[in-house]
Amino acid sequence: MITFILRRLATGVAMLVTISITAFVLLNLGATDTARRLVGQTASAEIVARKAAELGLDRPLGERFFEWITAALTGDLGRSWQSGQSVVDAIATRLPVTLSLTIGAVIVSAALAIALGALAAGRRGWTDRVVQVLSVIGGAIPGFLIALILVLVFAISLRWFPATGYVRPEDSLGGWLATIALPVIALSIGAIGSVAQQVRGSMIDALRHDYVRTLRARGLPHHRVVYRHVLRNAAGPALSTLGLQFIVMFGGAVIVEQVFSLPGIGQSAVAATVVGDVPFVMGIVIVTAILVVIVNLAVDLLQGWLNPKVRLS
Repeated sequence: MITFILRRLATGVAMLVTISITAFVLLNLGATDTARRLVGQTASAEIVARKAAELGLDRPLGERFFEWITAALTGDLGRSWQSGQSVVDAIATRLPVTLSLTIGAVIVSAALAIALGALAAGRRGWTDRVVQVLSVIGGAIPGFLIALILVLVFAISLRWFPATGYVRPEDSLGGWLATIALPVIALSIGAIGSVAQQVRGSMIDALRHDYVRTLRARGLPHHRVVYRHVLRNAAGPALSTLGLQFIVMFGGAVIVEQVFSLPGIGQSAVAATVVGDVPFVMGIVIVTAILVVIVNLAVDLLQGWLNPKVRLS
């Protein structure tokens, strides 16, 4: 198991280095344009050049990258060119909002997808067809459109939830749940269909195995065979799909946060990208890449626990 984990960590580190180099090069291609956006389009060439020199944009790209990555390895991601705030502090205040949405959506998606997928696999017929149709419809509707519909119906018309705003959990747990309920639903609907289809397909294949017939011949109830034995053996592909959906939902949270006016990293990322705030955007890229590595490692460990063959491979 230790070798298994070390291999995954080495792959994650290599991915982080590749993403860092690629993102830094791409973000620094328009150094002059970045300086002009920061000082204003009407600024003179002298002011633009002075700003570029202040930010170090006149130095060689390799030198700037070495300086950035050396500081990043110590936990210093620099300061935002736009606000002057520490990038670490800025992300630390906004990331919990985005993570709460994404983790909540993953939990909701996993619970409903497993239930629907197991139901469709165990009860073939009209139930299976209804689940498949709902999965396709849920996956076809864009997340931002679902968010707008939820706002119109449950926030504006029924007034069950607030349309915008965010309450921190330490201030009011009930208020926090109310402010993230609709965004979590908007993020999770698309993922439920994909994971449910994967659970359904894996369970249908597992139900054809000889050990299932043996368990049934021993008189075990249908629900025990399905949920205790078949579901565990079919969980591997569903976990992989759920891990991918976490990454998709984390990216989708950028748009959902705009709809519900939530103070996550989405709004800040969009604003920083528009003005070319390289340190802040690089900070978001690195944090996102680290989250991807952690999620993939967690999925691999769960799959290795569920199926020892994964560790051997």
